[in-house]
Amino acid sequence: METGKHNFIKTVCIYCASSTHIDDTYFELATELGQLLSARGVDIVNGAGSTGLMRAVSDAALEGGSKVTGVIPQFMVERGWHHPSLSNLVVTADMHERKQRMAAMSQGVIALPGGCGTLEELLEVITWKQLGIYPHPIIIFNANHYYDALLQMLDHAIANRFMHPCHAGLWCVAESAVEAVNLLFSTPLWQGCTAKYK
Repeated sequence: METGKHNFIKTVCIYCASSTHIDDTYFELATELGQLLSARGVDIVNGAGSTGLMRAVSDAALEGGSKVTGVIPQFMVERGWHHPSLSNLVVTADMHERKQRMAAMSQGVIALPGGCGTLEELLEVITWKQLGIYPHPIIIFNANHYYDALLQMLDHAIANRFMHPCHAGLWCVAESAVEAVNLLFSTPLWQGCTAKYK
């Protein structure tokens, strides 16, 4: 891989909610995202959930001809939480392996709205990118301004010198599904941040 050059994106990792008790608008945006990714010939890897936005993205992508690989821990399979019609199902020993496998299979991340699990996945992959472990684009899909508070917190961390200003380049923010997909293909690989405070 040539440093700083964008590699071909074949598979994107999607983080998102499994909740079914959310506004219909989020389901519509998740479906649109799945359709747009499928139209660009992009496959998806996600947490294999059978409900919520995870299901909506998966179903839209599958209908459009994309492959969807779900990665899920054994204990969730035993509880029947997995989508029954995915292209591939990867069963892991635990949550840590699940996140590692999802990242390893992808050349970019898009985070739709979600709860603690989604937030944890998003912040962990941002940390991996900061450390040079995951150089690929990370897109925060700020649907309905859902992530405004998180983005303010990240700005607050930078303002208080817990993060360097250059670390704001670890992620991109999209306000629509179209913008999220465009950013996925236009954001260069992370080359690291060597700047220091004076």
